[in-house]
Amino acid sequence: MAAPMLRWCYLGRRWVLACIDGGSRHGRGAAIGFTSSRKRGQSSVAQQPLITAQKSRKGEHKWAAVVGLEIHAQISSNSKLFSGSQVHFAAPPNSLVSFFDASLPGTLPVLNRRCVEAAVMTGLALSCRINKKSLFDRKHYFYADLPAGYQITQQRLPIAVNGSLAYSVCAGKKPSQVITKTVRIKQIQLEQDSGKSLHDELRSQTLIDLNRAGVGLLEVVLEPDMSCGEEAATAVRELQLILQALGTSQANMAEGQLRVDANISVHHPGEPLGVRTEVKNLNSARFLAKAIDSEIERQIHELENGREILNETRSFDYKLGCTMPMRDKEGKQDYRFMPEPNLPPLLLYDTASLPPGADPQQVINIDWIRERLPELPSETREKLVQQYGMLPEHSFALLNEVGLLEFFQNVIKETRAEPKKVTSWVLNIFLGFLKQQNLAVNESPVTPAALAELLSLLDRKAISSSAAKQVFEELWRSKGKTPSQIVSEKRLELMQDEEALERVCHAVMEEHPQVVMDVKRGNSRAINKLIGLVLKATLSRADPTVIKEILEKKLSS
Repeated sequence: MAAPMLRWCYLGRRWVLACIDGGSRHGRGAAIGFTSSRKRGQSSVAQQPLITAQKSRKGEHKWAAVVGLEIHAQISSNSKLFSGSQVHFAAPPNSLVSFFDASLPGTLPVLNRRCVEAAVMTGLALSCRINKKSLFDRKHYFYADLPAGYQITQQRLPIAVNGSLAYSVCAGKKPSQVITKTVRIKQIQLEQDSGKSLHDELRSQTLIDLNRAGVGLLEVVLEPDMSCGEEAATAVRELQLILQALGTSQANMAEGQLRVDANISVHHPGEPLGVRTEVKNLNSARFLAKAIDSEIERQIHELENGREILNETRSFDYKLGCTMPMRDKEGKQDYRFMPEPNLPPLLLYDTASLPPGADPQQVINIDWIRERLPELPSETREKLVQQYGMLPEHSFALLNEVGLLEFFQNVIKETRAEPKKVTSWVLNIFLGFLKQQNLAVNESPVTPAALAELLSLLDRKAISSSAAKQVFEELWRSKGKTPSQIVSEKRLELMQDEEALERVCHAVMEEHPQVVMDVKRGNSRAINKLIGLVLKATLSRADPTVIKEILEKKLSS
């Protein structure tokens, strides 16, 4: 096993000496804090950034950060891009490998129609211009997990170009202060994925799994129009939602279906752009934001201390919270791009250019795909705001959690409660319980029907709001019971006898004369304590609004 080495690492405003395992030095190995599912042999495409200012700290010169992204999304398809091998996550190693995937002599690529349709659909959703003629190229580099010694990609003429992606970021401390920004999309291209190199440090050996070799990828290149980690992470999350809505990619970052490379540089506004670094293989939005912000701070610190920024590839160590060097890029790698001789130009058509009598199974009609585009996340959010009167930030929250919007809509269908009440319960109570238990929406023990029944009981004032929370907690713990059964078993029905409630209020006031005096002296918060005491005395079976009315009446008399 390689000996550990010590390396200086920048954390926030200080440098620390970190012990790094020797295996992390291998440019082809899995970086610390990542799976080994990263994209191989990638070079940055985004080169000409816009200048965007980053807020400078007090006492420092103003710096501008420039961030561009290259995003690799695995296409949702039953088979690979150029072979009939199946695509399954976590299949036994080397169990999904065709002769072509293993690059055996004499094998030829056969283009997967589904992957082309997914690329066209994604390009249309991102307002790209779809090229009716696109070309495939060979990009040469040599690694054990790339059997052919080259990757089939689209360097010269990709399938889609010149699009845009709108995303919203918080402009202030309040969630409602949201502004919309747009990042330009340079291109979308089809390409093969590589296999995996699995490094066994104990035995000092590397194992190769070719299950992923040849899986279809969409590479989406975002122009460097962003200036911080938050913007980049939000843009990636929006793209993830779009891909999932289209069905072109599951975009599950935890399974390596969406991987991001970030190109980062800093400079003083008005001066030439700085030397950029590339942070590779970021597999979560949270780590993406942290990695970018950490790298920006590192570059500023280096420059302000008279050092130079190297044009290099780096990885992000989530444990240390900083980026680490992988390999330098000063000597530009020659990928020796050349046309793919075994694939003719990819020709697409629209309704106007479609050849007469063409077999629909043999051609791809761009207009046919355009007509079948599903509703995009931005349209869904706008509809939620208009239909239910919810705040924009609530519409974002419903879409950001997988399955939560469908859960919300199912509750709405089965209850007469106001949409605002349903929104509040779903986002505050239901989602809060999910996060406490670290559960996905589809793992929730509370069904939409159960929550709808509970909200209906609350809406017709059969129970109080505090009793409703007790019922929800019981629903979470006890599967099979309905809200009505729990209310009956625990005797949580709302008190309908107002005279009895008046007697309870009078008794509470008698027992707590000091709180009563505080209310009479003008302490408006003290009445809330009285309300809480009455609720406790009634086992939460009283309506807080009715309690407050009775208390105010008695206090004023």
